[in-house]
Amino acid sequence: MNQNVKLPIGIENFEKMRTEGFYYIDKTGFIKELLENWGEVNLFTRPRRFGKSLNMNMLRYFFEYGCNGELFEGLEISREPGYCEKYMGKFPVISITLKGVSAMDFTGAKAMLRIIIGNEALRFHFLSESPKLDDGEKESYRQLAALDPSGRQKFSMSDDMLADSLRTLSNLLRKHYDQNVILLIDEYDVPLDKAQHYGYYDEMVALIRNLFSRALNTNDGLQFAVLT
Repeated sequence: MNQNVKLPIGIENFEKMRTEGFYYIDKTGFIKELLENWGEVNLFTRPRRFGKSLNMNMLRYFFEYGCNGELFEGLEISREPGYCEKYMGKFPVISITLKGVSAMDFTGAKAMLRIIIGNEALRFHFLSESPKLDDGEKESYRQLAALDPSGRQKFSMSDDMLADSLRTLSNLLRKHYDQNVILLIDEYDVPLDKAQHYGYYDEMVALIRNLFSRALNTNDGLQFAVLT
């Protein structure tokens, strides 16, 4: 190994790995495998410590509109021009990690979920003025991204909006781009694990079931989803 190449300890950002001289084990062949074998919902649970979060970030950089193709130069997927031409940079992508949902009570866990999904919604701020959305749809977006008046960077979306948030955001993006959405959810099990530990498992299961069933099972705006 080149001694000038840095080891990426704790780094899960694909762009940073590729632009700042970190050693990268090429797993972009996973993109081709996913596209050849994909279902509408794809779940990967093993192996541990295998770079699943980095892979999820890599998927976002590959599929998302505005993709920088130079990040993939020289990697395995670049030797598949058909896949690159058809899929690279061609989709809106919603990408969240639930690793941070580790509250000691259900109220705190919901607040953390609001922050995670609200911050992802803020990446698509243009939806509030999109000429392709009607007034009601723009209002739905504003509810997703609205901050609590307290000024503590908390989001004020209602419980009902939280449960429908991923499906709502998917459908707004689909209408804006006229293209179905790819949904990436990393470490989906962390909220359930913490809820089991702190004693609010039943409430969290109900919320996660609502959130995921609406986003994954009854979502007309979904191209496909990947969960770890």
